[in-house]
Amino acid sequence: MPTNPATVPHTTHSLRWPVEPAQGGWYTNAEHEAAQKALTSSDDWRTGWKNTTTTAAFEDAFTSYTGAAFALTFNSGGTALEMLLRYLRLERGDEVVSCAINFVGPHLAVINQGGRLILAEPDPVTLNLDPVDTERVMSPRTRAILLTHWNGATADLRPFLDLANRHPHPVHGPPVVIVDAARACGGRTPSGMVVGAEGWATVFSFESKKLMTTFGQGGMVTTNDPALAERLRWMRTYGGREHWGTNQMLSKIQAAVGLVQLGRLDEMNAARIHRAHQRTKVLTGITELALPPALDDRTHVYYRHNLLVPTAWAGAGRDALMEMLAARHGVGSIVSDPPTYLGHQLIRAHTAGQDCPRAERLAARLLCPCLHPLMSETDEATVCDAIRATTAQVARTFHA
Repeated sequence: MPTNPATVPHTTHSLRWPVEPAQGGWYTNAEHEAAQKALTSSDDWRTGWKNTTTTAAFEDAFTSYTGAAFALTFNSGGTALEMLLRYLRLERGDEVVSCAINFVGPHLAVINQGGRLILAEPDPVTLNLDPVDTERVMSPRTRAILLTHWNGATADLRPFLDLANRHPHPVHGPPVVIVDAARACGGRTPSGMVVGAEGWATVFSFESKKLMTTFGQGGMVTTNDPALAERLRWMRTYGGREHWGTNQMLSKIQAAVGLVQLGRLDEMNAARIHRAHQRTKVLTGITELALPPALDDRTHVYYRHNLLVPTAWAGAGRDALMEMLAARHGVGSIVSDPPTYLGHQLIRAHTAGQDCPRAERLAARLLCPCLHPLMSETDEATVCDAIRATTAQVARTFHA
């Protein structure tokens, strides 16, 4: 098995553009005013920071936006996913299938909640979970399919819902489909539905880098399952008087700015999509680079703008391109994401023997140069020129 892969260039001290934006959803005067109002309204000792009304308003707005029946806030997307998996009461041997190309967080949550993580290959175009390979690795022990809308390329849930119905667990029935939408808030699926309306439950993250943010942390779960929604309310608030629970609440000030960010989400996503399409247009014609798919039947929100170098460049050529972009042009880039078992020792040990060669091959060709809607036109042109120049230079050494 390969050693842990580097995900960023070694030369970062002189970057003019970071390896990735530190903030995805940016703030305006409206967010500042909402935060100030929350501060002022909490000054009275009779009122304080109790967040019930503001949080409820944020949840109601999120259900209206997504079309889901229920939305529940959490202090992060990671804790929200932990609670979803806890609800399933996974027993020894219960399996959760997920794509090998992923952020480590979802896979660690499966392991922590007692499930056996089963890795499946990515689709070679979108790098989302491949339904054909998912069916290959499913078994009578499969309790859940954990599907990620990877880097903003919204996945089609229908094949996975069909898979679940065709492969029921002998005790619990069809495996549930859990959707990780941390990087796809505001997208639309091929069904024409807003991300969050399909599947058993969808998890959103409002961490700083995400498409909308609630002061750098925060999360949401949407679901159409009333029993799940009721249990999640207990879990995040110490369990009421009967059940286990803990404190995972979103604060009043986070909910207040979340309401504003949600109202601006489509505008921010449109700016991101426009910038990504601009970059794709400018880079079209560089034969050595495979550009991100447009996905005309759905909304790709371009959390990252992914590039794939030729197979002959995999690993060393890709790394040379990243290093050259950084050292000579100040352009940061990131491999987002390598297979989780290559970069995290716990996941590697847990999934021993489950190598995913397609995922490894694709990840070895992947890089994501910095992109953000607030980059100036001049900055964007400079970054594209750097990508073009460095690709040409690497091509002289690594022949596709």
